[in-house]
Amino acid sequence: MTFATVMACLDVDRSNANLLGVVGAVARRFGSRVIGVAARQASGHFVQARAGGLSEPLEHDTRKFRDLAGQAEAEFRAALGDVARLEWRRIFTAGPVHEQIADEARSADLVVSTIEGDGRFFFPSGQAAVGDLLMRLGRPVLAAPPEASTLEFKEAFVCWKDTREARRAVADALPALKASERVTVIEIVKAADELDRARRGLADLSDWLAIHEVPATCMAEIGSGTEAQQLAAIAKDLKADVVVAGAFGHSRLREWAFGGVTSDLLLRADCCVLASH
Repeated sequence: MTFATVMACLDVDRSNANLLGVVGAVARRFGSRVIGVAARQASGHFVQARAGGLSEPLEHDTRKFRDLAGQAEAEFRAALGDVARLEWRRIFTAGPVHEQIADEARSADLVVSTIEGDGRFFFPSGQAAVGDLLMRLGRPVLAAPPEASTLEFKEAFVCWKDTREARRAVADALPALKASERVTVIEIVKAADELDRARRGLADLSDWLAIHEVPATCMAEIGSGTEAQQLAAIAKDLKADVVVAGAFGHSRLREWAFGGVTSDLLLRADCCVLASH
């Protein structure tokens, strides 16, 4: 398993230098093809102009986006000039950006984006709702904090729960885990009487990882404080450069744990977070 194709979601309104540093580190490690994507949802007056047959607002918006996307493409190609296979896509849509990006993600093994300090993923300029996007992608997402400019694959930290989402995240993260020098897996439990059950599950997970050539240190700890705070503190102590976590969903797309533990972890993490649903 590898990340043969990486999709980089660029913002056309700001520099993408740090994000492209992370994308480049991944691409060089795995020999990946990189698809750069810039997208924007049309403004309200664009949609009204199109419906009314007016051309001037439509042409103004499309021209402005084309210019901004051109600058983003130039930055993309300059930053990744040593990557053998680059592809560029720009999307100007009247519909939701997250639907367009999710459709494009069919081409990728991994989608990389920046996460802002207010907890939003900035998928290309359109600020797609992260819950909607991740619930639809069917691909893992590598979320990079704004200050992250590379990924060294020294220490990977897996936030484990014996759930479908966590199992999916670990399976999706196998290339990153195999590339990392050290892998630590920790499950947080609520009480001491849950430790034996957690350790049995972690022993199975450790065996499964070993079969996939990922030696890992697996342990269970009793929770102290909020789970997100404890996980973020562990990641900091380990000096993790990537955290692997499941994105836990509820029945309604916007009511899920990106408003809970996973969201809080992303906000507190000083490193990249690889999340799957």
